[in-house]
Amino acid sequence: MALTDSDVIRIARLARLHLNPDEVPGLQDQLNQVMGLIEQLQSIDTTGVAPLAHPLSAIADIGLRLRDDEPLATNNEQTRDHLMQNAPARQDGLFLVPRVIE
Repeated sequence: MALTDSDVIRIARLARLHLNPDEVPGLQDQLNQVMGLIEQLQSIDTTGVAPLAHPLSAIADIGLRLRDDEPLATNNEQTRDHLMQNAPARQDGLFLVPRVIE
């Protein structure tokens, strides 16, 4: 699927990018190359291939470096209040933010 000039202009508008008319052909070529690579990747049959948790796990036995999900000893009310001193608005240990959805 090749992108047209109008597609490139629309993508630029959605990305909030200002394009000069002379920049459109070069960007169109670059985006078409990216779309070609995506089409190549989509054409590969990946059935039976297990997803990798780490890029190097295909060649070495690498475990994930995860810590136990436990509260830290420093998680207390005094530490929380100290960390929230710079918050412009807070209440009961929570950040107050302006409503964005009516």
